[in-house]
Amino acid sequence: MTDTTTKPILILGGTGKTGRRLAERLTARGLPVRIGSRTATPPFDWENAATWAPVLDGVRAVYITYSPDLAVPGAAEAVGAFASLAVRQGVRRLVLLSGRGEPEAQRAEDMLKASGADWTILRCAWFSQNFSESFLLEPLLEGEVALPVGAVGEPFVDAEDIAETAEVALTEPGHIGELYELTGPRLLSFADAVAEIGKASSRDIRFVTISHDDFTAGMAAQDIPPEFVWLLNELFTEVLDGRNETLADGVQRVLGRAPKDFSTYAAEAAATGAWSH
Repeated sequence: MTDTTTKPILILGGTGKTGRRLAERLTARGLPVRIGSRTATPPFDWENAATWAPVLDGVRAVYITYSPDLAVPGAAEAVGAFASLAVRQGVRRLVLLSGRGEPEAQRAEDMLKASGADWTILRCAWFSQNFSESFLLEPLLEGEVALPVGAVGEPFVDAEDIAETAEVALTEPGHIGELYELTGPRLLSFADAVAEIGKASSRDIRFVTISHDDFTAGMAAQDIPPEFVWLLNELFTEVLDGRNETLADGVQRVLGRAPKDFSTYAAEAAATGAWSH
């Protein structure tokens, strides 16, 4: 075997929405994987740079996700420092999960490029899975989703499509120096998305537009960490202002097929009982 098949691919955030799916895909192909997380061995922590070098030792490529999001202050600098360290340790192949319409995320992209790595950037829309595997799950189960967002359209992208795109970018030639914008095939408002989930799960779920102050207070009452409340407010005030009301062709360019539609996601998630009481 060549070292390209014996050396592991490091997946930062390997227990997250896209990282977990990517790990499953690579493992199914018999490719070695190293999970980068606080609970892994060796442990990885974005806030402790001393943990970075050990997880990079002996790997051939890295899938970089930043928790909780690249929009957080300091994220770009951390990504840049990690990428530069990786290159110094001989790990040149880096694939970054980024976000559309986020100035801080674009700064992280620039830092990655400046590191001298063989880079690929996956600039993604909102994940469909935020409705079934994240902060929107609880409101959906309770029957009412209240968000500080109006009729703005978002091309929700499926985490499975992101993971498959990352798999190809990490294991096949032709993707170095490419920026792929990944979206779903159509624009939906959050009210549209909630309605589709209600239909797929045969439940009556309401969507309500609320003020940012009410949203922040509601999040705080749920004991959601302050940095995550800040992040959600940032995303709803800055990113969901219409700037991302366009479709992109990244999934087609990499995978040669259309991205998964939100209605397909909703049907599949409903079938697993994601929104059942």
